[in-house]
Amino acid sequence: MSGEAPAVGGGGGGGGEANGIPPNVTIYINNLNEKIKLEELKKSLNAVFSQFGKILDVLAFKTLKHKGQAWVVFEDVASATEALKRMQDFPFYDKPMRIQYAKTKSDVIAKADGTFVPREKRKRVDEKPEKKQKREQHHEATQMGMGVNAYPGVYGAPQLTQLPIAGGQRVMMPEIIVPNNILFVQNLPHETTPMMLQMLFCQYPGFKEVRMVEAKPGIAFVEYGDEQQAAAAMTQLQGFKITKENQMVITYAKK
Repeated sequence: MSGEAPAVGGGGGGGGEANGIPPNVTIYINNLNEKIKLEELKKSLNAVFSQFGKILDVLAFKTLKHKGQAWVVFEDVASATEALKRMQDFPFYDKPMRIQYAKTKSDVIAKADGTFVPREKRKRVDEKPEKKQKREQHHEATQMGMGVNAYPGVYGAPQLTQLPIAGGQRVMMPEIIVPNNILFVQNLPHETTPMMLQMLFCQYPGFKEVRMVEAKPGIAFVEYGDEQQAAAAMTQLQGFKITKENQMVITYAKK
């Protein structure tokens, strides 16, 4: 798949079949905060949506045409449907997400079921000769100026799940575990940001704040209104995987 445009289409927010779009494994998200850096956006989307099922790909682009939009490709339709229902209007970086099913297949799915057609053939089969010549000249000039990979970090970088985490982090269990309103979260990937954790934990009642220690990556403290609310969040997110290598370990904080 090239970096020119995503293989999946989208329009305004809304639900699937109501807009004439049949349920499928890819959801289209818009109204995203355009100030968030591309890689942080993709990691955050992966963290928030992986609770609904296995994610095959997260697509977002730097181009002006695709700002504020993303596509999340799940392994099955049930996961995509649950994500659409549960996360519709979810406040993501201070803006409510607008979600619907994608209009067309993502490349990763098309390649898997044998229906993949390269984008050049798919989009420009009826292109006029003079327009094609002009486009090819522009493309050659662009490649000379920027290099072959015009979208570094989108396809040139490994997926988040492939990023090596330096060293094997030990999980430290508190000597005395006394139930309270603050959770101690361990085994987080070093790329984790407070906002990523906030979007995970704020789904549960009583959430107050996330605190991370800059000098100690891989751990965090999450505060709730009371012990019962903290316990409910811990039950739901215990063992949640932000990446394949990092399964969250949650206990009560030591007071």
